[in-house]
Amino acid sequence: MKSPRSRPLVLSALCIAASACVTADVGGPTTSAVVIASPTTVLETATTSTTTPFTTTTTRSVFTLFGKVVDASRLPVPGATITIGSAELRTGTNGSFTFEATEPAPFRVSKRGWTEAQVPWETGSSFFVVTIGPKKVRGLRVGAGAAADDAHFEWLLKLADDTAVNALVFDTKQAGGTVLYDTTVGEAHDIGAVDVWYDPTERLAETHAHGLYAITRIAVFEDAFRAKARPDEKLAGPWIDPTAETAWDYNISLAIEACELGFDEIQFDYVRFPAGRTAQRSGQLSLTETERVGAIESFFAKARSALQPMGCLMSAAIFAIVVSVPNDQGLGQKPEELSGQLDVLSPMVYPSHYSDGWLGFDDPNDHPYAVTADAIDDALPRLQSGTRLRPWLQAFWWTNSQIRASIQAAEDRDVGWILWNVQSNFDRAALPASDEVDD
Repeated sequence: MKSPRSRPLVLSALCIAASACVTADVGGPTTSAVVIASPTTVLETATTSTTTPFTTTTTRSVFTLFGKVVDASRLPVPGATITIGSAELRTGTNGSFTFEATEPAPFRVSKRGWTEAQVPWETGSSFFVVTIGPKKVRGLRVGAGAAADDAHFEWLLKLADDTAVNALVFDTKQAGGTVLYDTTVGEAHDIGAVDVWYDPTERLAETHAHGLYAITRIAVFEDAFRAKARPDEKLAGPWIDPTAETAWDYNISLAIEACELGFDEIQFDYVRFPAGRTAQRSGQLSLTETERVGAIESFFAKARSALQPMGCLMSAAIFAIVVSVPNDQGLGQKPEELSGQLDVLSPMVYPSHYSDGWLGFDDPNDHPYAVTADAIDDALPRLQSGTRLRPWLQAFWWTNSQIRASIQAAEDRDVGWILWNVQSNFDRAALPASDEVDD
């Protein structure tokens, strides 16, 4: 089972008046604490009646744990879970938390997709600042066929065990609108979108048993089933109008269910206006860029308000071209605006899809490192603070050495990566080993 490499945690304490100070060293991220030795006092009155009534008063101490969870840049981390014994609570939007107990006890700080911190709370009411960091995700796509095939899925798990891969990306709603499992979202059944390929509960259990991070893709606005069943929401062809809030609610319901099933991260795909010929007849180009981008951003904002309290991370796949040009290309995707609503942004960096002449290359597909590096370098400064970059990388039409070159461009820039292959066919030689990468 894979686990993040631990770093020494230095717990520093500040003395308050005559209070005692404690320090400790444990494995995990850096934590600072202000320890207040004086507890809150609660009076409890108990009355015992015999022939002569009398009253006794006892004192029970209540200690308060409070503090804040932040990242390495000291930005708050909302939605982190504080676990003390069997009790759990989550940090608010400003990363803060408060907990009362009859006696101090060690606690754990965790968040899906982030490193964990084990923190010793030993004396008095205490204030802690706990720093955790995002895990660097290196993932493989698990298509419907691979998820449905026991042998293929077991092979992917073994491949992850033997390499630096630490995540799998499933589809639960794929492009075209098919929902691939027996969802409890009734509307999916009503519009005929359900075609059961696999049991996500079973696959998630196996994934997590191997210590792997689990992401699901939900394709949003290219949905032929919904376009047919809800013509009032149809934009053009199989595309749903991204401004239709009823369509938002349907996809967010599927995302909520995916989070409840146990996926660590929800990645929305096809969350844009259509491209190509469909864009020419859809009417979207009559909208301003602000209107198009605003529609996509508003969808993400609504999805985030639903998913963040549940503890699931939220990401989105976008066209890679929009990180390298100043406009939305008519799609409603711009990294500056959208990244503010997302934990992770994943541009689809597939050099085979770039036009001849890009970066001066006759065929960009022959230059995996340079094209991948250029896209990442263009994207990073355009993300809002707190949003991470994790590109989709091409794992098709290339040799193993070309795939490795693209991965190396991501590794050199200290970002994660996920590999796209329609059939979920990957070669061990295309993947780095665990000791070849830095966490």
